[in-house]
Amino acid sequence: MEWSIQEIARSAGTTSRTLRHYDAVGLLRPSRVGHGGIRYYDEHALVRLQRILLLRELGLGLAAISEALDGQRDAAAALHTHLELLERERERLGRQIESVRKTLTRMKGGEPLMPEEALDGFDHTRYKDEVIERWGRDAFERGDRWWRSLTEDDKKSFQQRQIDITTDYARAHRAGLAPDSDEVLAITRRHYEWVCGGWQGRRPSAEQFAGLGQMYVDDPRFTATYDQYGEGTAAFVRDAMSAYAGREL
Repeated sequence: MEWSIQEIARSAGTTSRTLRHYDAVGLLRPSRVGHGGIRYYDEHALVRLQRILLLRELGLGLAAISEALDGQRDAAAALHTHLELLERERERLGRQIESVRKTLTRMKGGEPLMPEEALDGFDHTRYKDEVIERWGRDAFERGDRWWRSLTEDDKKSFQQRQIDITTDYARAHRAGLAPDSDEVLAITRRHYEWVCGGWQGRRPSAEQFAGLGQMYVDDPRFTATYDQYGEGTAAFVRDAMSAYAGREL
């Protein structure tokens, strides 16, 4: 059996562009290229893509994934390893869920919070390797120092700003506003300033800001985060960021 690139992209929750990129970097070759240049994938490619997506969800960058796949030829053995890692991740998520439950219980009962309970299962450094691969060790260490320097109120405020911006994007998208409309560009301006805050005052160039928007669509994790506010929100945000970059930066 084999499937077209569109079928595989739809099933994987990713894009044809991402799969073509995987082909370009030698990470995932199609089993054949048919009429009109359409790529097709067989069961072997399907299993390899599953392994790629599993490793992406574990925070590995593409170079690290390629190295891991090339170094482990036995697909069954590799999947057993992935299964173990997923079970660990499930255990970590279970701890987070229980942590939030305990926090809610203590808050409702007027009981004092316990740090070891409230923070169990949380660790922002789990994406360390991916950040270093994409933007360099200095970027990770600078961001890590900045985040650790914030008070808990500052962290909550920063996160709430992002939620408010995304909610406004989704509302504009549902209302049928154009990504380059004045109303949406005003939201995007707030988004740009929020990114500047995360970059510790450094201001992204037009190319960097538009590239960040494209990542929201190319990376299934970002797409899922935005599209939980409404299907198509990630693509709408990307288009708004591209429009802002072209007009304002």
